[in-house]
Amino acid sequence: MTTGYTVDQLRAAISDAVRAPSLHNTQPWRFRLVDGGIELAVDPLRRLPATDPSGWGARIACGAALFNLRLALAVAGTPASVRLRPYPGDPDVVARLVPDVPRRPTPTEQSLRGAIARRFSNRAPFWPDPVPADARWRLGEAARAEQCWLELVIGTTAVNAFAEIARSAHRVLERDPAYVTERTRWIRSEPSPDGVPTAAGGPQSEPQDLLPQRGFGGRDRAPGRDFEPEPLVAVLGSTGNTATDQVVAGQALQRVLLTATDAGLAVSMLSQPIEVPGAREALRLSLGRFGTPQMVMRIGFGQPGRTTPRRPVDEVLDLPVVH
Repeated sequence: MTTGYTVDQLRAAISDAVRAPSLHNTQPWRFRLVDGGIELAVDPLRRLPATDPSGWGARIACGAALFNLRLALAVAGTPASVRLRPYPGDPDVVARLVPDVPRRPTPTEQSLRGAIARRFSNRAPFWPDPVPADARWRLGEAARAEQCWLELVIGTTAVNAFAEIARSAHRVLERDPAYVTERTRWIRSEPSPDGVPTAAGGPQSEPQDLLPQRGFGGRDRAPGRDFEPEPLVAVLGSTGNTATDQVVAGQALQRVLLTATDAGLAVSMLSQPIEVPGAREALRLSLGRFGTPQMVMRIGFGQPGRTTPRRPVDEVLDLPVVH
């Protein structure tokens, strides 16, 4: 009977965990092995004080990395039992994983784990083809499997109402010089293991765009390549908004993103309405949902996009600690 994970098992799982999304691709996580258990923590050196003053975005990102970690371990035949935020005195530790009863991975786990390397944010315009009903159902089930909800914003009136909330939040954020400076600092025009490459930043915003685009220095779009007039917008939410709820939501977000990737769908994330408290509450009220919106996604079919770089395993791994 295995009593704990090994460094080699951790290294193998980290290579999948770091493929999770994060605000500005900051990759705000660290991993370590403590008494045979894997611990995942927020990296305090990679916080975004202007964009993410509460740490919500870092916890969402770490939750997404945690879901990848769970998948990698399960597919390797060494599934984990997880405790979220296990140490009240060390809130940066978002999870501790210890070996559970060994078992064969499920077909769903294998499919989702296979989607990890193919998942990325596609900030380009999508094709007009509608997302099929069965794919929409699968996305909702993915959120529910991780104790969250997914609300699809359907119809011209509802999409336009959401777009106004999103544009209003975007204007609020863009008026903050510290926010703009911080975003600019994470744009990469040269090869780098973190940040958003200009090639992956999506096209420059234009006045006719329905939804706001965060400016990552993208290129001008080709004529006729406007964004879809009625995108499928999905709002992911959790029952509460504690730090633990945000880690749970990060896991649900990654499960939804991988489910979308497995279904051949493209996704980009719009977090501006979440980052502005007034906009987040307006969004919740417009949906008529209890709980807290945690992320907004634009979902559809699109051309292959570009992956963003990741830091090597050794840069996010702390060596074993012996108590």
